[in-house]
Amino acid sequence: MTFKRPYSAGLAALAVGLFAATAAYAEPTVNKGDNAWMLTSTVLVLLMTIPGLALFYGGLVRSKNMLSVLMQVFYTVCTVVVIWALYGYSLAFTGGSDFIGGFSKAFLMGVTPDSKAATFSVAANISELVYVCFQMTFAAITPALIVGSFAERMKFSAIALFIPLWVTLIYFPIAHMVWYWAGPDAISDAVKALAAAGDAAAKTAAQAKLDEVNADAGWIFKKGAIDFAGGTVVHINAGIAGLVGALLIGKRVGYGKDLMAPHSLTMSMIGASLLWVGWFGFNAGSAVAASTNAGMAMAVTQIATAAAALAWMFTEWVIKGKPSVLGIVSGAVAGLVAITPASGFVAPSGGLVIGIAAGIVCYWGSTSLKHMLGYDDSLDAFGVHGVGGIVGAVLTGVFAKAAISGDPAKNGLIEGNAHQVVTQLYGIGVTLVYCAVASFILLKLIDVIIGLRVDEEVERDGMDLALHGETVQ
Repeated sequence: MTFKRPYSAGLAALAVGLFAATAAYAEPTVNKGDNAWMLTSTVLVLLMTIPGLALFYGGLVRSKNMLSVLMQVFYTVCTVVVIWALYGYSLAFTGGSDFIGGFSKAFLMGVTPDSKAATFSVAANISELVYVCFQMTFAAITPALIVGSFAERMKFSAIALFIPLWVTLIYFPIAHMVWYWAGPDAISDAVKALAAAGDAAAKTAAQAKLDEVNADAGWIFKKGAIDFAGGTVVHINAGIAGLVGALLIGKRVGYGKDLMAPHSLTMSMIGASLLWVGWFGFNAGSAVAASTNAGMAMAVTQIATAAAALAWMFTEWVIKGKPSVLGIVSGAVAGLVAITPASGFVAPSGGLVIGIAAGIVCYWGSTSLKHMLGYDDSLDAFGVHGVGGIVGAVLTGVFAKAAISGDPAKNGLIEGNAHQVVTQLYGIGVTLVYCAVASFILLKLIDVIIGLRVDEEVERDGMDLALHGETVQ
């Protein structure tokens, strides 16, 4: 039985609480309300990618490349879904090492209609098949975000090879390191066994078992870094990979000289709105229960998103003299990204500050930083997801409150725990370094094998017709 959270620093306190709450053991059962909410959340997260992200990205490129972006996103979802069922779920969410899981659930072996996955309450489970599908949608959207950084110039054949390799070598290990733990039921059973041990030898054996259960977790998880719904696993991971790709592939032909305005901001606004709606499955769904924690995650997601949209819009208005549709919808996405790691840990006041910070900082990341460093992040995947994910992860360490999460160890800086910020920086740093180095090596190898970039003529004429034999009429 596997699941994510709480974190290592609070495992001892959790164990005591679990024993007190479960003195009379009951076989875990599937909670129908929680199961129904997770079914709904899974559909919402899929909606974020197809059609949400596809439409958002599709509207931002030039019309001659729109179908190529839609194809890349749709292909990514299909590919990752199959890989997740084959071995991805097993590598991310089973025990193995601190850095990657094993193959005990490859091909979904042992996952049946009756098997259960833990929530954050002892003996209250959801269907493991539902949990498999829920986490599947997270795995699918992450590499789909990456393609925004090198849109309009990367070969589809290169993307077709990059996506399965990237999720296997980068996403699955990071997901395991950040989110995997043995689950509350395993800890509860070990605590009860320790309490029931009658002699010194039995107590020693039971304590060893409890230590083993507590040690059965991912590397970053055990360091105490907190990520409620994917700020590190999804957004920083995707943003850094996108930046590496943009730097390796180079700028689009005519970048900085030719007009490269979005061909349909109407389509992008629809896509961004679908992202906003679907994100409630992303964040509130990560509570893995129809609980008060899910309600708080929903509330702070709504507040942070609106605040970030307004912050970006007013910043752009002051600097450029006019507020734009592109600006306000980009700000909304930045707010969604930044609140993701914090959504189950912060109060509405913290969500408001995170949203405002994300809107301003991601505006800078998508304009000044990009121009200063001279890279072509086509659809600002790094500027919004990479930068926004970092902002959110750091500020989670500032505003986290144990009263919100229910974990006594999960207080942030404003609650007197400055070390949580340091821990967050550690998690960010590990993700940045591993993803950047691994993505660089992977892209270099693909470049050697088949090449990354389309010919200049194809790029000028448009990728839709050249690569897919179709055009937008």
